[in-house]
Amino acid sequence: MLTESARMSSAAEARFRIDRPNSRPRAITVIALDPPSERVVTALADGAWNRATFVALRTLSQAQVDERIAGADLVVLVATAGENARGAALIGEACSAARVYTTGLILGEAGSSDEALSQTLAALRPWTLMLVIARSTDYVEDMLHALRA
Repeated sequence: MLTESARMSSAAEARFRIDRPNSRPRAITVIALDPPSERVVTALADGAWNRATFVALRTLSQAQVDERIAGADLVVLVATAGENARGAALIGEACSAARVYTTGLILGEAGSSDEALSQTLAALRPWTLMLVIARSTDYVEDMLHALRA
């Protein structure tokens, strides 16, 4: 008797396989919430990306935020530990209403205090499905590649 795995690998079952990638690239919008993260996001925007767009929250009106979110599969919020991340609520509410997934990346340099980090975590946590503390800007880039940006 063949195992299920062996049966699925047979030539008879091969005719049912789809010979294309399993999904299209994600449309990802990366939004900087504060001036230090804006510098990082601006630098990252110059890289080679699939379907990622990079913007600073301070440059967007509410209508533009809604438009960016409507066209996204995933929104990545980038904030710096200790900076004002209250804009996360604005974006998070819009993402919740549009049923768009969110990820938060906090730039937490080695010199960031626990209090500064906690403040930023508290601002982002209610609005992100995944929240990551990045100790370097290279980690942010690696994370975006892992998310297929």
